[in-house]
Amino acid sequence: MGLGGGFILVIYLTVVANIPQLAAQGMNLIFFIPIAAVSLFFHIKNKMIEKSVILPSVLFAVLGVLIGVWIAGTLGSKGLSKLFAGFVLLVGIRELITAFDTSKSNGKAAASKESEIEIDELTK
Repeated sequence: MGLGGGFILVIYLTVVANIPQLAAQGMNLIFFIPIAAVSLFFHIKNKMIEKSVILPSVLFAVLGVLIGVWIAGTLGSKGLSKLFAGFVLLVGIRELITAFDTSKSNGKAAASKESEIEIDELTK
């Protein structure tokens, strides 16, 4: 998903460096934008961009930015911090559930594969 570095940077800036949430997220964008630009360059170079989705993606991104700026201005730094903490908590819970489900299904796949090997050995 690629969210780890941004989460860690924002959390570090707010908790350790005592920087307000809004400023920390702005600094996070300073790191994100050049990396996104380089990624976009290589995606275009490798023909991995679907041209039909560019315009709708840009329009919805601009709309999302405008809504995000309005919400951030309305909530202020403390409200934004609480919202971000809730978001990080939900993402963490989702990741734990997904990891548990994945390991459970991988275990079933491994058990199924072992059964196939045993049946193959018995039929030889």
